[in-house]
Amino acid sequence: MASLNPDDEQVILVQEPNPFVRLLTLNRPQQLNAFSNDMATRLIELFLAYQKDANVRLVILKGKERTFSAGADVAAIARLLYEGDWRSSIKLLATLYTLMYLVATNSKPQVAILDGLVMGAGAGISTHGRFSVATDNSIFAMPETALGNFPDMGSSHFLSRLPGSFGEYLSLTGARLDGADMLACGLATHFVPSDKLALLEEALVSKMATTNISSYDLADTISAIIKEYSHQPDLTERSALKRMDVINKCFSKRTVEEIFIALENEAANSKTDEAWLSSTMYQLKRASPSSLKVALRSVREGRTQGVVECIAREYRIQCYAMRGDVYSDFKEGCRALLLDKDRSPKWEPSKLELVEDEIVEKVFNKFDEDDELKEFQVPISKL
Repeated sequence: MASLNPDDEQVILVQEPNPFVRLLTLNRPQQLNAFSNDMATRLIELFLAYQKDANVRLVILKGKERTFSAGADVAAIARLLYEGDWRSSIKLLATLYTLMYLVATNSKPQVAILDGLVMGAGAGISTHGRFSVATDNSIFAMPETALGNFPDMGSSHFLSRLPGSFGEYLSLTGARLDGADMLACGLATHFVPSDKLALLEEALVSKMATTNISSYDLADTISAIIKEYSHQPDLTERSALKRMDVINKCFSKRTVEEIFIALENEAANSKTDEAWLSSTMYQLKRASPSSLKVALRSVREGRTQGVVECIAREYRIQCYAMRGDVYSDFKEGCRALLLDKDRSPKWEPSKLELVEDEIVEKVFNKFDEDDELKEFQVPISKL
């Protein structure tokens, strides 16, 4: 299957195996298929074109080599922030959020093959679609709080809908999940062993072309095809889903401070989960205190909001984070982990008790009319 346009191969490989299927491959393997502005812009163009094309029944999205996508190109954003160019970083974010919006509202079925890393925008572009296929190579995480940021790209919508307080746990700790975990908690719709992916892709392509399918039956047909190659994997003994009682008990607390206290109490009394509890508290202690409070509020607000509301709210918070005048830890996290790489971020404030409620409240408030920053808008007609 040949690419339609060699110029597109730098960031997206576009294949048309037949008139009914489009196969898109994220093609920045050296950057773990992180989303550049060019990649996101090209995907927006493609999704809009497919939405208008009556022949297109299915879009298959996958990553080049052994990674789906590690998210946004944070290294590029870090360089922009280091140079003081927060406006350009916001432009990249606006493009990515527009892409998330398109995936979440697109009527064309999408099958994302999550073979490898699935983080940040990679999680957003797959989870907002209709079908997400985890494999034995899948590694999911939203590790933003360790970078002085918070889980975004519409994640407060899908994380808040996970069982119990599992969304709070993932949002605050950045814990990693494997493919079996993803299926069990609802972050993937199917699990297909990696050695069957080529057969699955072939079946999807051929059956979309040979079967007369109405638009009403299309999703059920695609689901049935994927189900032929999928199975229910067992959870490992280290799976966080086997600690749901503790997670629900601790991460349902009202504040981050109370979550810490609950975990410390569990650690003092537990005789079986010392290593897991110790690792969980370590992840929280190394994170930005401000980010923890923002992340907790964000995922909880997501429970009562639609996906478009979540995207708009998260974009607003990210604008404040990029400008850095109210919520500034992201720039420091980028310095410590990506630029200087001393891995010793100096969070401000440095402790949870020093993070004022007014600061957290500010980044959730809409921009003033005279503010240079503007609310998220999707001018589809102008794209």
